[in-house]
Amino acid sequence: MWRRGAAVGRLDEEGLLRRVAKGDRAAFEEFYRRTSPWLAVRLRRRCADEQLVGEVLQETYLAVWRAAGSFAGAAADGSATGWLWTVAARRLVDAFRTEGRHRTSVEAVAAVDPAGADTPSAEQTLLESTLAGDVGDALAGLAPELRQVLRALVLDGLSVRETSALLGIPEGTVKTRARRARLAMRKAMS
Repeated sequence: MWRRGAAVGRLDEEGLLRRVAKGDRAAFEEFYRRTSPWLAVRLRRRCADEQLVGEVLQETYLAVWRAAGSFAGAAADGSATGWLWTVAARRLVDAFRTEGRHRTSVEAVAAVDPAGADTPSAEQTLLESTLAGDVGDALAGLAPELRQVLRALVLDGLSVRETSALLGIPEGTVKTRARRARLAMRKAMS
């Protein structure tokens, strides 16, 4: 048993998920230990309801336990944490819809991506303080749907597929919006 735990401790998150897919409980516990603090912080940035965040965390890790095998097919397209965030973001959107906190899916996506929210998230505040001058102005001048795509692709480090799943838009739309955002940023900065 000790050797098995030590071996699990040396695996990266992708390796842990592959072991979880085979039903390895120690790998699941290690994956949870490594990723749950990070995931809880990210969820709290998008939802102030601590109870809802706890429920989403629980549902997310239950989904990870049940569907870790689906990560194996997506491993070439993104990281384990990117896949985990996609699962969690879907659960958060579902929770908003189920609880009736938002009436449309657009509002639910806005809750996951605070670019459209009235109060800035910690990420947004940090980004605004870091990006000053032309870059900050160019970013602020982007349409909200373009900022959403940039935030997911650049700040969250998600793949096109993961961004598509997070925002509920086709992959082609993600690529188009990313291209439009880059062109708008270039134009604003020239």
